[in-house]
Amino acid sequence: MAQYSRIEVVNTMSGTGMVPLFYHPDVELGKKVIKACYDGGARLMEFTARGDFAFEVFSELNKYSVDKLPGMMMGVGSITDAAAASMFMQMGANFIVTPSFREDIAIVCNRRKVLWSPGCGSLTEINKAEEMGCEIVKLFPGSTYGPSFVKAIKGPQPWTNIMPTGGVSTEEDNLRAWFEAGVTCVGMGSKLISKEILDNEDFEALENLVRKTLGTIIKIRN
Repeated sequence: MAQYSRIEVVNTMSGTGMVPLFYHPDVELGKKVIKACYDGGARLMEFTARGDFAFEVFSELNKYSVDKLPGMMMGVGSITDAAAASMFMQMGANFIVTPSFREDIAIVCNRRKVLWSPGCGSLTEINKAEEMGCEIVKLFPGSTYGPSFVKAIKGPQPWTNIMPTGGVSTEEDNLRAWFEAGVTCVGMGSKLISKEILDNEDFEALENLVRKTLGTIIKIRN
């Protein structure tokens, strides 16, 4: 069962402005990654469930988070059907992120009052998702659309909350373009938690990069 309500998750996404994305089959390495992000100030983590036995890895990581990292909200991404969403919610996922808009996932998440963020690529998809109760739309892949797409959507629909994933980096110019266009938060994977950091297990560097990136977002917003 989720530890946090969908409103708490939305407020945290909006408040911090960033959702780190991560997947690795090694549970112990995963714990170190989450701890580094947490120590750097992140309070959200999207576990991208892409590998074999990913459900077992997430289960252990979420138990660790609940026990050791108060206030850390673990969610699951790359979910493609309602059955998977239901399984991960049973393991305590606080939010569900999907690569595309699917009504079956919306229904099971709404039933449990768990935040779901569907990948959308058109105004029609965004409107349909919002009609189904979506609070934050995932713009995916963000690199295909860019900040200009966000600005165009926010013109007629200033109430729409958008989280681009893909095409977002830690550089200030990149972040400034997205936030000035009107995004609510950004999802960031390998540009934040890089292969180099994982290979070298340089968790101090990860903690510092998370802290710096969150600081940059605060600076841009102010």
